[in-house]
Amino acid sequence: MATLADEEHVVASTKGLNSKQWIAALVFAAAALYMATLVPSIEIAWVSGFLILTIYLFAFEIVGVDVAAATVMVLLGVTTLLAPLMGLEQGLVDTKHLFDGFASNAVISIIAVMIIGAGLDKTGIMGKVAVLILRFGGTKEGRIIPIISGTVGVISSFMQNVGAAALFLPVVSRISARSGIPLSRLLMPMGFCAILGGSITMVGSSPLILLNDLILTSNKALPVGQHMETWSLFSVTPVGLALVATGIIYFVLAGRFVLPSAIKVVGTTASGTMQYFQDVYGLNYNLFEVVVPKGSSLVGKQFDDVEHSSRIRVVATKRSGKNLRIGPGSLARDVGIEVGTVLGILAAPKNLNAFVDRYGLNLRKSIKSFTEALATTKAGIGEIVIPPGSNLIGKSARDVWMRKVYGVAMVALHRDGETLREGDGIRELSLQAGDTLVVHTSWDALARLEKDRNFVVVTTEYPHEELRPHKIGYALFFFAIALGLVLFTDLRLSVALLTGAMGMVLSGVISIEEAYEAVSWKTVFLLASLIPLGLAVETTGTAKWIADQVLMVVGHMPIWVIQTAVAVLATFFTLVMSNVGATVLLVPLAVNIAIGAGADPAVFALTVAIATSNSFLIPTHQVNALIMGPGGYRVPDFIRAGGVMTVLFLVVMMLMMNLIF
Repeated sequence: MATLADEEHVVASTKGLNSKQWIAALVFAAAALYMATLVPSIEIAWVSGFLILTIYLFAFEIVGVDVAAATVMVLLGVTTLLAPLMGLEQGLVDTKHLFDGFASNAVISIIAVMIIGAGLDKTGIMGKVAVLILRFGGTKEGRIIPIISGTVGVISSFMQNVGAAALFLPVVSRISARSGIPLSRLLMPMGFCAILGGSITMVGSSPLILLNDLILTSNKALPVGQHMETWSLFSVTPVGLALVATGIIYFVLAGRFVLPSAIKVVGTTASGTMQYFQDVYGLNYNLFEVVVPKGSSLVGKQFDDVEHSSRIRVVATKRSGKNLRIGPGSLARDVGIEVGTVLGILAAPKNLNAFVDRYGLNLRKSIKSFTEALATTKAGIGEIVIPPGSNLIGKSARDVWMRKVYGVAMVALHRDGETLREGDGIRELSLQAGDTLVVHTSWDALARLEKDRNFVVVTTEYPHEELRPHKIGYALFFFAIALGLVLFTDLRLSVALLTGAMGMVLSGVISIEEAYEAVSWKTVFLLASLIPLGLAVETTGTAKWIADQVLMVVGHMPIWVIQTAVAVLATFFTLVMSNVGATVLLVPLAVNIAIGAGADPAVFALTVAIATSNSFLIPTHQVNALIMGPGGYRVPDFIRAGGVMTVLFLVVMMLMMNLIF
């Protein structure tokens, strides 16, 4: 089902460019023409034009970012055919290598980590992690963001940041559903801190992993007296920790201003689902949690004594020191209520308030005891119909003990165009063929009813979550293998991660169909389609020309200014090409600049490797591309939040490097 944002985007694209986009197009076109007069070759002029076109398409969302990237890739391929007309001897990118991005290390790696993350989620591990975070962080955005972001940042220091982000994506999704905090308010801090965490150790990101090899290569061309020492595992740790702390503080203090705003979910029932039942049946129900204190007149009563008269429905209970009761075989109308019992109640707010006042109960501000059990991923409102031939026809819900036997708490009955609610005697009515029952139930119980011929389940769009806790051993084993191969071997990252992913498929942790569904193909096409552009930037000399122009301006300035210019240059390059490509291109250049300026070349090389993680402005980084779809982000969202983060990154990085090195 398309989201409202998708529909608006389609409408906007069919209407053509608006005035703002036309003005921007003219400005960008003028910039491209002006740059063409400055560059030393026609190849660089064309590549610069494609760079400006890409930035324009991304910044103003003329089409989706994946469509924009694929379009630029195709245009680069067509230059092979149009080379004579463009004044070129050959195309900007060899068509034999145009689609190499789809088999690149980065793209295959991101596919593998998505599958690994989905496999771990299938075992229920991520649900437990989400509960643990909620237990310490509560449901406050200001507490949850530091816990999530700090955890992901630390994990990202020992594995690829996109792997850490993909691993926590289902965790954050669950936390969003259970806390009521919009996913868009949590994913960007998590993603940004995953990128920042890659700078805590020398194995946290591809540029840092690559750096020591580049230093050894540069040493071959340098006199013995100028040889650089390689960096140890924790050489960058102070810088990385400062960057992660900066990211967390930034979102805690400024998150309300820079993160996309969204309607907060009330309770634990999805707002869209409740809106549907309110529109169709006039039900304005929500989930609440109340505690029975000592001295309450409710103590000693049974559910049957209060539900009908108070027009409320108990869907879960938890007694002091005892297990939670929900689902088939757990709740019935003759259940007694004790002191300290926590009740999960579905009711209209006014009826709930009257019930609380009448019996002197404590109403909790949010769901705590039933955070996991009543989350939208585990339970909710559904519709079931009594079909002709059902054995329940002629019997009432009370006769069959429906809540206890089937695990469904009936809250409304729709018959002959009329909707009856709790308090209207719906559980005493004899069921008829065609009756629609509105029930609160766990999704597991609803899935079982789909196989019961006494019911026809109308609700189909609910989480058919088939957890496989018995596969947790296999999941952890293959995850450990993948992580071990990444950390302790020279095996290519994509191969190491695919080893873990395929191990989970072969061991039954996740099926191959589920693995396909776990992959965000929009992300895959975005990354794979941008790789040819980076190739063109490198092979045509465009990158070297841009670097030379910048360094001509700052070459005579103090060392810290030159170092800052190198960091800014690396930041720009990593936005338009891969961070690995930017590192390979700029490290040799930075080393030569440092030697010429009398600075430490190893520090300048490290500056490049860290600054290539400063990729927050547009969703070209793998992590940003990963969270863009689930978070419902647009390019302007990254520009708004990432603009400030980019500046903070440069300031903190330069301050820490000058203090330490």
